[in-house]
Amino acid sequence: MLGSTLTDARVETGFSLAFHIVFAVFGVGLPWLLLFTEGRWLKTGDATWLALTRKWSRVMAVLFAIGAVSGTVLSFEFGLLWPAFMARYGGVLGLPFTLEAFAFFAEAIFVGLYLYGWKRLSPRAHWLTLWPIAISGTLSTLFIVTANSWMNVPTGVKEVGGKVVSAEPLAPLTGPGALPESLHMLLAAIMCTGGVVAAVYAVGMLRGRRDAYHRRGFRVGLVAVLAMAPLQLVVGDLAARVVEKYQPAKLAAMEALTHTQSHAPLTLGGIYDPSTGKTRFGIEIPDGLSLLTGFRTDKTIRGLDILPAKQQPATPVVHLAFDTMVAGGMAILALAALLTVVALWRRRKGIRPLIPLTRPWLLAGALTGPAAMAAMLAGWEVTEAGRQPWIVYGRMTVRQAATTSGGIGWSLIATIVVYLGLATALLLILRRLATGAPPELGSGTESPDPQGPESDSQDPDTDPGADTAPGSDTDTGQPARSPELEGAAR
Repeated sequence: MLGSTLTDARVETGFSLAFHIVFAVFGVGLPWLLLFTEGRWLKTGDATWLALTRKWSRVMAVLFAIGAVSGTVLSFEFGLLWPAFMARYGGVLGLPFTLEAFAFFAEAIFVGLYLYGWKRLSPRAHWLTLWPIAISGTLSTLFIVTANSWMNVPTGVKEVGGKVVSAEPLAPLTGPGALPESLHMLLAAIMCTGGVVAAVYAVGMLRGRRDAYHRRGFRVGLVAVLAMAPLQLVVGDLAARVVEKYQPAKLAAMEALTHTQSHAPLTLGGIYDPSTGKTRFGIEIPDGLSLLTGFRTDKTIRGLDILPAKQQPATPVVHLAFDTMVAGGMAILALAALLTVVALWRRRKGIRPLIPLTRPWLLAGALTGPAAMAAMLAGWEVTEAGRQPWIVYGRMTVRQAATTSGGIGWSLIATIVVYLGLATALLLILRRLATGAPPELGSGTESPDPQGPESDSQDPDTDPGADTAPGSDTDTGQPARSPELEGAAR
């Protein structure tokens, strides 16, 4: 209706994946942050940590519900839009899909226990229910990523006459791309979660909310996103080496390299022109790509010319997406390096808090959220568009996998309407959750910044002695809560 059946199927799948992946990253990252904040509350009995935990648990519940709906839609789309793909390779991917389902149901069970356990479980037992949520949520996403990695590097399968006659069940989980791609996604999920959390609280502080609740929320999110950045650089390099070995055309598209050559340059930015094979407005670093890939300048890098034009990826899209991903990641890494130097200097001088809360730093923190999300979405565009025209690299094209049934345009319209409705509901709910002070803090229990917006004075959550401050029971390890705080927890 909107285009050809193939085009409508691709648009619908791409739209659904882009929508769902946003919820998937929070399903991975947010439980790990909750483990930290609720653990801090258990240790200190500080109402601010409880307030952060309760607020984020409500957000987690909403995101989990909407993510479950969008994920269910995707599972139907695989069969309805790509029947030939599922018919041939559904059995190959059966194990990771089955394990993902078990992980999802385990997560759902413990999410219910966590949300309804505030009044019914002891504080420590309630905190312990977060571990299955965090682990199963992480595994659920990673099992799907291993299926995608197998589509990029299919191994362990024997085909005769276009039919799978044997397949190793563990092949998707043990393939060359499974580990680096899974780790890449795990780190990206934590970075996106931490970045968005930091951005939310940074914006609140820029608007004048300088209480302990906002300060701690900002610092937890900022440390999460910045701490993962150096690890992501290493894992990203490993993932790129797998691409260079098994998907050379994808690497050529990422780097806009037209011709196979030694002393291959590294091209930063620019717009690739398929008609001329040149990149306009890009910055070329001589020998850069050969040096990065092979650690020597005479390393030969395969270019787009290894494939006929019809089998090459959409290089302008892939190169732009790759540059976007790298730019976002490097910006966060640069901020991490700078903040580390500043924090070490402030520690040496005895200045607290170690993370400055002046306006420039808050603005930088607010940008980590959009930068991390843009890098993550751009990275998935590289993964999927760089594999084109294949749905399973070298074995089945997207055209061969697509449905030939009519009416896909109506399905696309219905999907867009459903997702727009979900997005609207989500924004309204999150806006309502973000309004007003957290009830767990109670009246007058917030800690305003005593020296104004630019204060760098000592903050309780940066005080090395905070863990043993009054309010923690060092004999039992349980928080010594007041009746008011006990009521807030219940």
